[in-house]
Amino acid sequence: MSFALELKDLRKNFGKTEILRGVQLGARPGERVAVIGPNGAGKSTLFNIISGRFAPSSGQVLLNGERVDGKKPFEINRLGLSRSFQITNIFPQLSVFDNLRCAVLWSLGYRYSFLRFLSSLKDANERAEELMRMIHLEGKRDTLGTNLGYAEGRALEVGITIAGGANVILLDEPTAGMNRSETALFVDLIREVTQGKTLLLVEHDMGVVFEIADRIAVLVEGQILAFDTPEAVRRNAAVQSAYLGSNEGV
Repeated sequence: MSFALELKDLRKNFGKTEILRGVQLGARPGERVAVIGPNGAGKSTLFNIISGRFAPSSGQVLLNGERVDGKKPFEINRLGLSRSFQITNIFPQLSVFDNLRCAVLWSLGYRYSFLRFLSSLKDANERAEELMRMIHLEGKRDTLGTNLGYAEGRALEVGITIAGGANVILLDEPTAGMNRSETALFVDLIREVTQGKTLLLVEHDMGVVFEIADRIAVLVEGQILAFDTPEAVRRNAAVQSAYLGSNEGV
């Protein structure tokens, strides 16, 4: 079976402290996988290794069959993986449109050229307009990032994340801090913009997890305790004991 993203015996130590202890995981093309687990389980470390912020102590990360562990984040991005962060990460002094236009330039072939006016780049402008419609911010076209509401800023970051055309998307707690109505709208947005892409999602809101995920990986103390369909995970006695039965679960 071919995987869009595969983790093989992934381990990470900080000094003598083991954070990840042999993580095995494979996400198929077009599949939506949620990673859940208690605080301190290693979820953020896992994302940081996959996206190149950290190098693993041992093990492998394969993106579309190619090893990427140890590569720099921009190299991994150019091979087809993009991620968002827990804290909204946009250009606050650029408009919504300009945030998105900057994000599409490299994927459209515009490298380090300082001799072009952005307004003349028809394909970049059209792609930015398309992304604005996808994330439902066309009414905020000229609004600076710093003046967006919280959920709007998160939507813009998702737009930036998908702008380069990556086929593997990592979203790190995308609905954190949202109210119920904002969360419901954001779940629909995630479904829409990741259609046909492989999604790896870290999320504490179990309602969001069970709505979005095709499969759920339960990470506890740096190891995958279970990796199965939402209903199978919900019924798993070990998962209920370790996570879902705690005050962080459903």
